[in-house]
Amino acid sequence: MSSKIVTVGSCMIDFTCFSPRLPKSGETIIGNRYEIKYGGKGANQCIAASKLGAATAIIASVRLGSDIYGQEYLKIFKEKNIDAYVQIQSNHHSGIAHITVAKNGENSIVIVLGSNALMTVNHVDSAANVIKNAAVLLCQFEIPLEITLHALKIFKGHGLSIVNGSPATKDVHPDLWKLCDIFCVNETEVSSNWTEVITGVQLQGSSSIQQAVVKLLDKGCNTVIITLGEQGAVYASQEDRTVKKVGTTRVQPVDTTGAGDAFLGAFAYFKAYHPTLSMGECVRRACVVATESVLKFGTHASFPDRSSLSPDLFA
Repeated sequence: MSSKIVTVGSCMIDFTCFSPRLPKSGETIIGNRYEIKYGGKGANQCIAASKLGAATAIIASVRLGSDIYGQEYLKIFKEKNIDAYVQIQSNHHSGIAHITVAKNGENSIVIVLGSNALMTVNHVDSAANVIKNAAVLLCQFEIPLEITLHALKIFKGHGLSIVNGSPATKDVHPDLWKLCDIFCVNETEVSSNWTEVITGVQLQGSSSIQQAVVKLLDKGCNTVIITLGEQGAVYASQEDRTVKKVGTTRVQPVDTTGAGDAFLGAFAYFKAYHPTLSMGECVRRACVVATESVLKFGTHASFPDRSSLSPDLFA
């Protein structure tokens, strides 16, 4: 059976410290817990969709380091019934993320791409049929951008493509904006103001959010989503440039790490399995899933299973 959602993206090993607050520049503080978990935006989004019941795949263009962590990731994909087109990259470490999570749920993240940076066009080509048969293609910026661009070219005309512009970079090929159907960025992530880097607009209030959306549309994006953390998300498209806001329930988060990935995995799920839903409704339901994810620690463990969510969400 073909995978309805295919991810071309990254795998990371998360080294996470929990502390009372985020340290200031040059400051050392004492934390209270340390964990090693599995993340990476590509794998996270794929797993988030899978936990909602989607048939998913992560392609061979995702390379894992030859260390024990990379081998463990293969077991995770197998346990979650994810078709993993993964090649072990020898003599190079897996991608890693150093994460600090504060008591209020905020986080700061530094990533090292590791073996993710060694992906090649050949690995995407080897899984071209998997990509073409998908309903939704998910991509991010934690792999070389030429790989993402190549995957989008293969997929064009076969389904709906979603690109998560994270982490931010100014060196985006102009074709990428037009090739992806939906471009999504996160405004509130503590580790980087992605939207400001990409658009040149510092987001402070609704008028600047409107300005950032318009700038992305002017670059050629077909549809733009900006996620706003506890405030929900906004979206607009070439057909209707009026920026629409979708709110979400406010909660007391324990860990916001991976909330954006939960949103995108869920959004991809609703687009793939409920194609008649409106854009606003898909965004709303994805916000519900993302909100649930911040109530638990970690990434994979925080992504809700379908059974834990209201049946109305899947109506």
